[in-house]
Amino acid sequence: MKYTSTLIAVKDMDISKQFYHDVLGMNVVADYGANVTLDGGIVLQTLDTWKSFIRTDKVVLPNNAGELYFEEDDMDAFCNHLQSFDICYVHELFEHRWGQRVIRFYDPDKHMIEVGERLDAVVHRFIEQGLSAEETAVRMDIPLDFVVSCLAK
Repeated sequence: MKYTSTLIAVKDMDISKQFYHDVLGMNVVADYGANVTLDGGIVLQTLDTWKSFIRTDKVVLPNNAGELYFEEDDMDAFCNHLQSFDICYVHELFEHRWGQRVIRFYDPDKHMIEVGERLDAVVHRFIEQGLSAEETAVRMDIPLDFVVSCLAK
């Protein structure tokens, strides 16, 4: 068995395709009308067809039971990019105790999206701020070997 994708139900396919392209830079790799696959393995399915597939009208949107997770190298540039759109935020940019900066928001159908700073970018940010590799490992609560491997890239 092989995991291949995550499918989310959407009310308006055109609005969703535009959102995922413009906000997150995702492109359509297959378009079957009621079912659209984006690069990265996200599949959009029209809500009406999804209801018929699962044989119920009980589809709950919005919900906070899960999220689509993305990683970004330059969180400041991404957050500036988001300002160009009418985004409904779960929360603004904040920093976790281990130093990773994240932002969460909803897509047009209220599916939650998290964009987090890549951990190797966090390592480099701390090193650039003057922390040693050892101090970075302690600050992030990660193995020193991981820090060293990030610095070798």
